[in-house]
Amino acid sequence: MSRKLITLLTVLLVLTGCTSVTESLKLTIATGFPGGVYNKLGNALATEWARQTGMSRPVVLSSEGSPDNINRLTNGQADIAFSAADAASDSRNERFSALARVYDDYLHIVVRADSPIKAISDLTGKRVAIGAANSGVKKIADRVFDITGVVAERREMGLQQSADALRRGEIDAFFWSGGLPTDEIVQLGRAEQIRLLDMNELMSTIRKRFRYYGTATIPLSMYRLANTVPVTTLTVPNLLMVTDRLSPDAAKALTQGIFTAQKELAAVTRAANSIDIRSAVETQPIPLHPGAREYYRDEKNL
Repeated sequence: MSRKLITLLTVLLVLTGCTSVTESLKLTIATGFPGGVYNKLGNALATEWARQTGMSRPVVLSSEGSPDNINRLTNGQADIAFSAADAASDSRNERFSALARVYDDYLHIVVRADSPIKAISDLTGKRVAIGAANSGVKKIADRVFDITGVVAERREMGLQQSADALRRGEIDAFFWSGGLPTDEIVQLGRAEQIRLLDMNELMSTIRKRFRYYGTATIPLSMYRLANTVPVTTLTVPNLLMVTDRLSPDAAKALTQGIFTAQKELAAVTRAANSIDIRSAVETQPIPLHPGAREYYRDEKNL
């Protein structure tokens, strides 16, 4: 028997096995605001999981972000949810586990290019949008203000509302945590000259208190920025979360489906290019679901 035929038969057996454990599943995925990275990935995954396994296409819910998704996962309104690692960790729910670390969010603190605001400390007394009421970016913004002691006029506003308000001069800055690039910030940079605030001086202090945050740079080429050097900022991993309601066999099949569908996921958002089987297992402080762990072990990544 030829190697190609053996490979084909193996794939067919795997797909048949996936179908048998998932065909009766009816799942709901909590994502994020319409058009955002969570929402794009959730819709693409729902389509691909249904195509791969024959299961009914999962229902995709829009939401305000990670804390909202965690609440839906907790109360049974969702079976799968995207969440930043900080929101997931703060929940302390022992029933939670993860299928994969999918990509990292980058904190953006956006000001107009002609603004006198050059550093976090300059936000004192300023009008600052910190994200929607139940969003992951609000959690990060509140922590930044608490750590620095900066007192600003905090306004709870979503991303598009924040971008529009900055353009109209109704706020002085806004926080956003998202993948690179974020479309709304790309569009804002085309309409207005903008800068991002650098967080290099704060990162050691932040990481001592919150180990799951990372440090990275946003290249100048990512947006039309008035900055003259790349911007150092905070990053937070994004996890695809489930609970122990999901069987190990189903979790294994869905985890496999993430990587099988990577080309399709990347077609809807560049953030999916960051999905990598080697880093996918790094879901700390949330444990891998036993079914996901089995998949990674089979792939020799554990």
